[in-house]
Parts: sequence; C-alpha cells; structure tokens
Amino acid sequence: MQLMGVKFAPLNVSLERRLQTLAAGSWFVALAFGPFICFFVTVYFILFTRYWYLTMLYVAWLVYDRNIAHKGGRRLEFMRDCTWWYYFQAYFPLSLHKTAELPPKSNYLFCVYPHGMLCSGAFGNFATNYSEFTSLYPGLTPYILTINAAFNMPFTRELVLALGACAASKESMVHLLEDTSQPKAVVLMVGGASEAFKCRPGTYRIILKKRKGFIKVALETGTPLVPVFSFGETNLYDQVSNPPGSWLHSVQDKCRKVLGIAPCIPIGRGIFQYNFGVIPRRHPVSTVVGKPIEVPKVYSPSDDVIDAFHEKFTNALMDLFEEHKYRFEVDPENSRLIIE
Repeated sequence: MQLMGVKFAPLNVSLERRLQTLAAGSWFVALAFGPFICFFVTVYFILFTRYWYLTMLYVAWLVYDRNIAHKGGRRLEFMRDCTWWYYFQAYFPLSLHKTAELPPKSNYLFCVYPHGMLCSGAFGNFATNYSEFTSLYPGLTPYILTINAAFNMPFTRELVLALGACAASKESMVHLLEDTSQPKAVVLMVGGASEAFKCRPGTYRIILKKRKGFIKVALETGTPLVPVFSFGETNLYDQVSNPPGSWLHSVQDKCRKVLGIAPCIPIGRGIFQYNFGVIPRRHPVSTVVGKPIEVPKVYSPSDDVIDAFHEKFTNALMDLFEEHKYRFEVDPENSRLIIE
C-alpha cells in the first residue's frame, strides 16, 4: 500500500517477519544509541536515586575491569545463543560461505570488508552462534574486534563483551594471536569507522591503501591473513549526502576522531513503512571467507616486507571480489571494488 509517496508494509505480514524487523531495528538502536542512553541512566542513578552507592560500586568495577577488552575479553556463550539473534540473522538474511579449509592448528586474522554502516555481516556471522561458522570451521573460535569506545560505556560494554568482542587495538590483537591454547579467528574490520562515510547502495568503496598496521601485527605474530568480503553490506542503508569538503562531512569526521565512531545519518526503513527510518533494509548479505595467506613470523618487519604482504593481501581481496561477485551481485558486470 502506498500513501503520499510512502510505501507501507501490508497489514497481513506474518509474526515471524515482524519479529525479524524488530530484531534488526533493536540491534541498530542498541549499537547507535545504547551507549549514550546507558551513560545518562548511570549518571541519573548516581545523582537522583537511593541506589547511587550500588551504581558507584559498578563504576568502580568498570575502572578495575577496564583492560579486559585488551586481554581476551569475557565471552558468554548463552548470550551468543540468544534466540533474538536467530531473527536478526533471518531478517536480511545473512549467510557465510567457505572457499578453503582453515585447519584449527593456528590462529587466523580475518580481515573483513566492507565495513558498511554497522558491520551486519561480520556481527551476525562472528558475534552470534546462529551462523554456520562452527560447522564450516570446526575447532576455531571467532573473536570480533571493535572500537575501544564500546568498552568504556556502562552496561552496553557487558553485552559487547558477552558476545565475544575484544578491542581493536594492537595490544588486544597481539594478545589473542599469540595465545595458541585455543585456535581462533580474530575478526578485524580493517576499514574502520571512516569507511561508513562511503557506504552507499550499489557501491563498494573501501579504505585499504594506507592501512598497514594489521599486516605488521600478522608478521610479528606469524598469523595467516584471511581476506573476507560481505556482498550486499552496503545495500542496507543509504545516508544523507556528505561529500568530502562539505560542512556535514567535516563535522562527522571531527566526531569520528573524538568519539571513535562515524556519526552518519542513515536512511533505512521504518517498522511499518519502507521509505525512511533507522532499520536496515532487507537485503541478502553474503559473507565469503577467502583462502589464507601464509605469513612468516618476523619480529621487526621492515617497510619493504610489510608493503610486499600488503600488496599480496590487496590482490587476494580483489580476486575474492571478482570471483564471487557473479554469484552474489545482481549486476556483477557493473560491480566494482574501489580501493582508497
């Protein structure tokens, strides 16, 4: 049904699909607004309620526990098993695809592109237990990395930690990759928050040319690099126009540098209509895990060695995109991967 140019959802939509939409919408709200809401709730409890002493005890715990995200985190499998993630997974839907064996004899550094607006493919496949990761890669445990700011906000940090997330810092990566007691897939969104500014439907613009820190960490720990690409990730949202040089882009970039997040203005859909809102659009996201690139252990790699493996990774990512775009893209002939 369409009214005044707005396309509304049919009234007879099944409960299953309604729950899927609610799961996707609550996920966005939790990631985008949850940290700030919890921060102000904490301040309110301290200043205006009789439970201020309990809240202060929790704040003291936060200070004491502040480094846990750099030391392997604190995953809770029952949170990853929550049925809510089933509906989230089914909404788009999300899928995971294997191209090579990854024997659980070592750790791996999964380098995921594109970031998109909120990394839905990476989150659904590596931060919940409703993907096929365990069956495709038995013996490996995924640890998704995210911005340090996610572990500084009260209450929401506990959810992020419970889902198996750790900080996207060198200290955290080295700690995880050097620990060989349990084979891991350490999942890094290399493009980071800056890449969210480039998220537009039908385009794949990624940031990689100057991102070489992950190559250095892989060399220092001798960890195989695994290129990963999520087809359809950039089709979930459009955003308000913010070309480089515009006042909006300048404000967003300054906020990103201060807060560590990219304050984009998303254009998705609503609960009952499809034209606007903050809920991601329904579109399949297919995450393809490429072949591992073997990396020697070099304690102090030179720039030439780093550049050589950076070029090797870039070529492998390009090959992964070109090979699989014919399977997952609607218009593969016009799909291009632009590396900046």
